[in-house]
Amino acid sequence: MFGSNTKDTKLNNSSLTAPNDKDSVSTTVIAKGTTIEGKFACLENVRLDGAIHGEVKVDKRFVMGEGSFVHGNIVALNAAIKGKIDGDIHVKEALHLMDSAVIKGNITAKTMIVDEGARYNGVCRIGEPAAFPVSTTATVKEKN
Repeated sequence: MFGSNTKDTKLNNSSLTAPNDKDSVSTTVIAKGTTIEGKFACLENVRLDGAIHGEVKVDKRFVMGEGSFVHGNIVALNAAIKGKIDGDIHVKEALHLMDSAVIKGNITAKTMIVDEGARYNGVCRIGEPAAFPVSTTATVKEKN
């Protein structure tokens, strides 16, 4: 009687729908069937259901719906992913890889949740907040 479906709870708690009021008052939505080619940057939250071929920088929350696709590196404050990414992802705070997420690239985030069914192939660095790179294509050289 009081039981709940775990999958429904995950979806409700994931903020795949609307962001919290404290996050922002506006969200940019890129609808299914929309393709953006080139660098994409947004100061607010972004909901992607289409595709982006190029670098993505989102100053707040980046949400990718099932069937969405990014070919390029992503930098965001927080992210919830159900789509596919072919590139590196740098998340300053929390990253949530949901059941249909497929990542082919390196991951850097302060915290990460990986749901059953999510897949990633690359180096994963969790624990330190990801620094926002000046350019997501810049090469970083370490001092010896």
